[in-house]
Amino acid sequence: MELTVLEAAVTLDYNSQRAVRGWALAASGRTDGRLWSRRADVRAAVVCTAMYGLRRGWVACGAWAARLSTVGTRSAVKERPAVPVRGGGSGSGRVLDMGSLNPQVRAAEYAVRGPIVIKAAQLERELQQGAQKPFREIIKANIGDAHAMGQQPITFLRQVIALCTCPELIESPDFPADAKERAQRILQDCGGHSIGSYSASQGLRCIREDIAKYVELRDGGVPADPDNIYITTGASDGITSVLKLLMNGEGRMRTGVMIPIPQYPLYSAAISELGAVQVNYYLDEDNNWALDKSELRRSLDKAKEYCFPKVLCIINPGNPTGQVQNKKCIEDVIRFAYEEKLFLLADEVYQENIYSEGCEFHSFKKVLYEMGAEYFNTVELASFHSTSKGYTGECGLRGGYMEVVNMDLEVKAHFEKLLSVRLCPPVPGQVAMDVVVNPPMPGEESYTTFQTEKTIVLQNLAEKAKLSEEVLNTISGMHCNPLQGAMYAFPRIFIPSNAIKAAQASGMAPDMFYCMKLLEETGICVVPGSGFGQKEGTHHFRMTILLPIEKLKVLLQNVKDFHTKFLQKYA
Repeated sequence: MELTVLEAAVTLDYNSQRAVRGWALAASGRTDGRLWSRRADVRAAVVCTAMYGLRRGWVACGAWAARLSTVGTRSAVKERPAVPVRGGGSGSGRVLDMGSLNPQVRAAEYAVRGPIVIKAAQLERELQQGAQKPFREIIKANIGDAHAMGQQPITFLRQVIALCTCPELIESPDFPADAKERAQRILQDCGGHSIGSYSASQGLRCIREDIAKYVELRDGGVPADPDNIYITTGASDGITSVLKLLMNGEGRMRTGVMIPIPQYPLYSAAISELGAVQVNYYLDEDNNWALDKSELRRSLDKAKEYCFPKVLCIINPGNPTGQVQNKKCIEDVIRFAYEEKLFLLADEVYQENIYSEGCEFHSFKKVLYEMGAEYFNTVELASFHSTSKGYTGECGLRGGYMEVVNMDLEVKAHFEKLLSVRLCPPVPGQVAMDVVVNPPMPGEESYTTFQTEKTIVLQNLAEKAKLSEEVLNTISGMHCNPLQGAMYAFPRIFIPSNAIKAAQASGMAPDMFYCMKLLEETGICVVPGSGFGQKEGTHHFRMTILLPIEKLKVLLQNVKDFHTKFLQKYA
């Protein structure tokens, strides 16, 4: 008898990122005039998902073969039993391939290093090999990597790291006394007086004490406890660690995480990886990307239909949008979180990057405190800072910290257990974080040089923010809101209907198509707005303002020329 396996599959619920069910159907003879399999050939390919595990998946596959034997195919199955495909059904023979890959990992995306950046790297290699292009270099404006864009390190920060790395330099007359004092204090807290030793999982105690003093000073005396501070591998590490604590439930009780749209893709990627539900709330582009409480309410009420919203994320100053939220807005967010019992995540890594007159950074913790004990003793908050942004731009050192407020003590113990699995954040990054929060003070040897370098960096960023906003707003079919803070422009671009049709024919989002053409014709690498999220029918791109001023001028002029030609071509 001919045995045909018509289908062997697993239906995946991609919202829950779990396997729901699998089935195998068998029949004999020809189907639609086609012979699907040879005699006694049982082809049962059942994807081994996280729900079953690899070994249980094999057993499940064998169970399907046994079930087939009950529908008149027993002799065929006995003759040639089903053999599971180890690679999840792809036929590669590997334990791990695209068929068996964790679907939550497969679903995660990170636009900042996505297809555009991959294409840019390819074009750069071709240029290096002598290929002729309509440009001479790739201008990378896709990521906020200050030093890669030419920003010079802060001298004092590198001196302290150098002294901690090579303690014998403490005897050198080439290093200032205040740098030596800080290095000696940090080394005293290190095992074996070496930054090559592990620190406590929470971070070096002396640095957490310095962070607590910094937070108190920043917030006008609001108390800060070193035991509520955790040094992290950049802010991203802290954000994902806290999100892990909040993951719970199945089906409609799965954790919902409210994030701003546009958002920094770390959030959507982490939510996807952790199997949570992304809940979008939209910033008001027509009102300079303001956060409206009524939009929070709309988003929350809708989300309650399919998940359990627990977390509200705020990015202030905004990435990619560059807005700085005022105090009233922050108060509204805190009240909303209080009323709805939401855990607040405050991403404040750009707190030093404020450019527009009349704008001021308000930390969520300070505003929470000023709202009174009813709020300050109740609302759960985690806030984040980093060495990667601000005026230091030390992205590669991976330094950061988070402060938690009102975290349950038993939960806190489990949080510290979770952090202990990673052993400790990189100690050189901890040292860099210490310099950010404990810089040279008036009267110290390095103070004048430090202040000069810091001021130059921040003034240059303010100048470049103003320049970018002004030039982008001179381009027909483009509009850029004021760049009040952070390190990016996020202009709205008009894309003609003919270009949208061409994008669809190429299998691309319209702004991905636009950015790919911009790269291929000018060598400029920016990130399409669809990678950050945007309202339906709108199109954007994100570009960093970190480039040296002369190169930024070239970039802006080239964008202007390209956009004009693009509109003409697809009119």
